[in-house]
Amino acid sequence: MGSTGCEPGPTLVQVRTNDGRHTEDAVAVRDGEGPTLPLYLTEPGRAVADYGLYLAARPLLPRLPRGDGHSVLVLPGLLADDVSTHALRTVLRKLGYDVHGWGLGRNIGPTATCVNGIRDKMERLTDASGKPVTVIGWSLGGIFARDVARRSPEAVRQVITLGSPFRLAHHGQSRATKVFDRFSHLHVEHRTLPLESENLPLLVPATSIYSHFDGIVHWQTCLDTPGERCENIAVMASHLGLGHHPAAIWAVADRLAQPEGTWKPFKAPLFLRPAFPKPASPPAAGPLAEETSAA
Repeated sequence: MGSTGCEPGPTLVQVRTNDGRHTEDAVAVRDGEGPTLPLYLTEPGRAVADYGLYLAARPLLPRLPRGDGHSVLVLPGLLADDVSTHALRTVLRKLGYDVHGWGLGRNIGPTATCVNGIRDKMERLTDASGKPVTVIGWSLGGIFARDVARRSPEAVRQVITLGSPFRLAHHGQSRATKVFDRFSHLHVEHRTLPLESENLPLLVPATSIYSHFDGIVHWQTCLDTPGERCENIAVMASHLGLGHHPAAIWAVADRLAQPEGTWKPFKAPLFLRPAFPKPASPPAAGPLAEETSAA
């Protein structure tokens, strides 16, 4: 029987070109291996377009996969609050889930309020239901979600991340680094890159939903090593639109609908296959990037 967790792996996909560089990084290398400037500058407009797709797809809501209505906690990204996850939580609530925002205001990083607040929220939810909770995290919120699963795997049913750069190797791979650092004096947890915790497998099912068109973090930093209960799902969304893009919502609903204690790889329905590009994977072996300090 194979491992039940997500096996650790290297940070970056490595496909070499004739000049020795990696084809997946060829464009990004020109900008510190972060998302290209056009992707970054068009993020707001593309996020609005993604919301338009969400509104247009609302008639398909009855066709979304449905599950057992268990508790779900949704964590927002950097500088975002529960307003940003409203659309996703509304859909999941209509599907019958006991959905909760984090209720901690704006996410400015791992402050004492954030760290203690997420812990207390998880304790309340598990005490109320007597069952493990699915934790969904968008961007930085996804890194927090994976932290929760490592600290209290018995309390977590599964983790779903949306554009979360948990394989970040250095600051140049994210255009949000300066904003994150602005609040570092308030953080009670300080880490190094690559994240040391990601050298260990998650003990719960994990799904990373990411986009090759992400303009905030390099998409490769969101890749997990596929395992027995671990996978990547690619969608064609902006970073700021991942929480309401129809394909991402369908993938989230599909993962939530799996009976407790079971797991099978995601397979889009035939009529939605074009919305889900073939996901990439990190290589089976390779050196990690040199460790650099991170706030």
